[in-house]
Amino acid sequence: MSCSPARRHGLRTALALAAIASTGGALAAEPRAPALPLRTAAGEPILPPDDGVAPRWKVLYLDFWASWCGPCRQSFPWMNELHERHRAAGLAIVAINLDARREDAQDFLDRLPPRFAIAFDPGGASAAAFGVKAMPSSFLVGPDRRVLHAHRGFRPADRADLERRIAAALA
Repeated sequence: MSCSPARRHGLRTALALAAIASTGGALAAEPRAPALPLRTAAGEPILPPDDGVAPRWKVLYLDFWASWCGPCRQSFPWMNELHERHRAAGLAIVAINLDARREDAQDFLDRLPPRFAIAFDPGGASAAAFGVKAMPSSFLVGPDRRVLHAHRGFRPADRADLERRIAAALA
């Protein structure tokens, strides 16, 4: 499933409103990704509070997913391919699961094993911080934490546009 430009604008608006709230009302030119206290399943921080240390990645593709999501089943193989093609250039992919039951997520992961990082957020605080309204929702984040692109849903037809945006961000 894909979303219209108006819906993408809605995601950016949600991020901008979250940024305004977190800065006491100041509006940045581009929305910045909020800090996430989550760690990947391997124990790596995802988006820790900004401490002035540059991230180890050049571009972060942050994906929010759930085990019951049909388009998520289509996006995982593509994200595996994306990871293999672009990780050497500095792309990091983190998929944050929002299932209430970890077992549901694990069944999904057993069927579609990821080669990229996974994190679990059964309470959904990270999704709320990003204004997620649909599954999957993805965000392309630059090293300065600016949100370069937000996307709802996933269809195979979305791949070309997403890959073009990722390649441009890595260039």
